[in-house]
Amino acid sequence: MSSHPYPLLSEVRELSRRLAGRVLQTPVWRWQTGVVERLFGPSTEVWLKLELLQHTGSFKLRGALHCIGALDEAALRRGVVAASAGNHALTVAHAARLCGAHAKLVVPRHASPARIAGCREAGGTVLQADSLQEAFALAQRLVAEEGRTLIHPFDGPLTAQGTATLGLEFMQQVPGLEAVVVPVGGGGLCGGVAAAVKQLAPQCAVYGVEPYGADAMYRSFQAGAPARLPRTDTVADSLAVQQALPYSYGLCRRFVDEIVRVDDLQLCDAMRQLYRDVKLATEPASAAATAALLGPLADRLRGRRVGLVVCGSNLDVPRFAELLQRAPSDSLMEGAIQ
Repeated sequence: MSSHPYPLLSEVRELSRRLAGRVLQTPVWRWQTGVVERLFGPSTEVWLKLELLQHTGSFKLRGALHCIGALDEAALRRGVVAASAGNHALTVAHAARLCGAHAKLVVPRHASPARIAGCREAGGTVLQADSLQEAFALAQRLVAEEGRTLIHPFDGPLTAQGTATLGLEFMQQVPGLEAVVVPVGGGGLCGGVAAAVKQLAPQCAVYGVEPYGADAMYRSFQAGAPARLPRTDTVADSLAVQQALPYSYGLCRRFVDEIVRVDDLQLCDAMRQLYRDVKLATEPASAAATAALLGPLADRLRGRRVGLVVCGSNLDVPRFAELLQRAPSDSLMEGAIQ
């Protein structure tokens, strides 16, 4: 493991080569229609990094494969465990199968049925808990009782090296980006992407996006230290992290220019715009960068070459339809933007 406090480009490039064939190089797409065309015009380039087309439907495979691949044979025999709202669990199940290990996945009872089904299809054993906090507690017990390795959903150097490969790809696919916008849950994705972006192009701005109801990283930036929320309340369950942890906070503080916040209506509206204009069925977390573009970052990003990370999507059809119905009308949203 690197002794540096952040992923070095040399490490990220080497990891990208090693992950080739097991992790897809996901495509990019320039958004030139609909709401982007109306609100920004041709002077603004908006590029989407379509990581929702990754194996398992999210960016998390990059870090999970790196973490599990680093285990020795004895640890692989004992197996791994993960706790999450679903996306991370689904990814760990897939990564464990690729690496020849067994995974136990602890998810809250309210987790998406689509994600739970995916965990089982990948060969993992699914356990359920009443809350995400209880899921983490059960995962820790399995570490103590069965010797399994906990694969953390967002924190740690190996995870950040994995997510940095996404930033490296994006910058190679769209040269000359002037700003990159990344959703923030625990900060593992944003910190890794930002580390790659800033080492390749220090002048490129990196913005993180959190929901108001789960803004631990925003509050950490304000406090100058990792902060903990009393609770989370957002439709973006993949971003509903209650506290920032030291490594991911330090990475974001070093490389991220600013954390901005969006509300649940903005997230639902961004989902609707992506579905209508780009034909993407995203979950709320995956629409966060778009919500920031259309909301708090609109003025600052107008006329620039902008990259939005569409981080993943594993959402069952009824829930997707329910969230689209929450989106306000175009007239209300565009009036708010203007």
